[in-house]
Amino acid sequence: MRGDARDRRRRRLLALAVVVTCALLLVDLVGGPGSGLLRRGAATVLGPLERVLAPAGRASEDELRRDNEDLHSALREAEVTARGAAELSALLSSPSTTGARVVPARVVGVGAPGPQGVVRVTIDVGSRDGVDVDRTVVASGGLVGRVASVAPWTSDVLVVGGPDVVVGARVGAGGALATVGGSAAPVAGRDAGELGLALVETGSLAVGDEVRTLGSIDGRPFVPGVLVGTVTEVEPQRGRLAPSGVVRPAVDVGTLSVVGVLLSEPRSTPRAAATGGAP
Repeated sequence: MRGDARDRRRRRLLALAVVVTCALLLVDLVGGPGSGLLRRGAATVLGPLERVLAPAGRASEDELRRDNEDLHSALREAEVTARGAAELSALLSSPSTTGARVVPARVVGVGAPGPQGVVRVTIDVGSRDGVDVDRTVVASGGLVGRVASVAPWTSDVLVVGGPDVVVGARVGAGGALATVGGSAAPVAGRDAGELGLALVETGSLAVGDEVRTLGSIDGRPFVPGVLVGTVTEVEPQRGRLAPSGVVRPAVDVGTLSVVGVLLSEPRSTPRAAATGGAP
């Protein structure tokens, strides 16, 4: 119906244009005003009608549609930029990066998931950014994994939970030593992405215990004290000497966007010897 009304309007305007044109020609034939004045009058009267009747109306609609699409695209880009800035701020203010030199990065690729879930991601920093292998990678929530390979502008990160990543850890307030990883302590029915944990010696393990990195020599591949996750299940020992359980990771790899590579410095100062005995 709207298209029919528009067509009728165009026909009426076309008829009006014909009438005006005939009138102007008649004035010219009977010796009316000069040709210059006549042309100006024709332009004044017929110009608006030409703009309405010309196919440019469709072009204007297309331009408006393109402008609208460009606006939506700009808004989406602004939202992504704002979200990235918020994630970077959260990363740099998190306990995972306190006191550390951090190279911020974005996740730009994800490896094919296996039985343990996502086991490898690619980030957009590399050797030209000062990154090398066996660096700790964190998000604002805690541990992501370790750098496995480096190119000039990108790096591949092995994610905690994959079969190639086992983390030495301390568990709970007592700091019991443990190993954590995708295959550290296989548990039947464990969901993809969950971690297996096994204490290295007899000790207590409880649901809700926090699990943090033990740390490695020179902080590579893991610096100490980064949150790995929380114990969600304790398995019966069933003849094993040490308890084992399930850990929910502190970081959801499936939603990763902004991460940080920690550039820990090697120890360069000898540790002073101490004398034992009571003061």
